[in-house]
Amino acid sequence: FPLNCGCKVTAFFRTTKTFLDFFRKKKRKNIKFSVFPNVIQRFRCTFAENKKINIPKMEQTKQLVETIVKGIQEKKGQQIVVADLNGIDGAIANYFIICQGNTPTQVEAIAESVGDTVHIELHEKPTHVVGLEQAVWIAMDFTDVLVHIFVPEMREFYDLENLWEDAKLTNIPDVD
Repeated sequence: FPLNCGCKVTAFFRTTKTFLDFFRKKKRKNIKFSVFPNVIQRFRCTFAENKKINIPKMEQTKQLVETIVKGIQEKKGQQIVVADLNGIDGAIANYFIICQGNTPTQVEAIAESVGDTVHIELHEKPTHVVGLEQAVWIAMDFTDVLVHIFVPEMREFYDLENLWEDAKLTNIPDVD
């Protein structure tokens, strides 16, 4: 959002937090600031709401990741990798969870297990699921977490683990 301040400078803000930080700094320096009061109030309210939600939301997301891993392990999903994409510009989610099954039937069973486990434990459903027809690559979108379930050949071909080089990768041991 553009903001025209009294000091003849136009500033652009990508987030409410940067807007409020800028606002607070200018106010402390007693620089006149011309912006509509209702706009500042709206951003203050939005930021306050987000601040209250963000801490529990991160905990919810971590709990979602753990529950998804549990669902994968129930059907003997292999080579589970959790890619932490927090803080990476351009990331479409906070986490990628990548795993594989040996056959399309196992891949489909893993996807069903993940959906059921998350629904039972967290009362959530994926917003979108694609790839169930061929079941060689199933992608499940839980908004903050994307789950990718592959057969080995497709996983090797797409190599998603190396797509996000800056991501912190965590390998989860296979359940035998």
